[in-house]
Amino acid sequence: MTAFDGTVLGIGSRMLHRLRHVLERDVGEQSGPLLQEAGFAAGDELYDAFTGWLADRTAVTDPAQLDARHLSRMLGEFFRGLGWGQLVVERMGPGSLAIDSDDWAEADPQAGAFAPACHVTAGLLAGFLGRLADQDVAVLEIECRSRHDDRCRFLAGSPQTLQAVYEAVSSGQDYREVLATG
Repeated sequence: MTAFDGTVLGIGSRMLHRLRHVLERDVGEQSGPLLQEAGFAAGDELYDAFTGWLADRTAVTDPAQLDARHLSRMLGEFFRGLGWGQLVVERMGPGSLAIDSDDWAEADPQAGAFAPACHVTAGLLAGFLGRLADQDVAVLEIECRSRHDDRCRFLAGSPQTLQAVYEAVSSGQDYREVLATG
């Protein structure tokens, strides 16, 4: 792993777990949006770090120019190298992605959460992928190991698409149907 310029910090997953726990205890339902906002701010700096990391390993100096066939592998190596865990990126339909991990650091399988709980990651990926796509990107965690799912699954797409996914899931529909059309 290349030394970064000092903007990316190494923190332990237990710190993320504790931060979420304390915020849930002290501010309740507002904890998720607060953690997501913090993650979003970090996504910008992480994108800059990825740009340098990618240039050190490939001839690609602008991540937007990375061949889509290599995106999953490069993001997987980058995030695993930072200690976040392995991730796999999969296209889910026009303009949407699924990002899966069965060992994501923010997830806390001991938490027994009732809803997906990787709020920092959702914000971080929205900021990161927004820079990569040069447009607004929304991210919604649909499966979470903190909730005893087998993996964490984040969906990424336009804010309108993810709003439609959220509404569909809230009414008991399968999110895959929304993404296939949209």
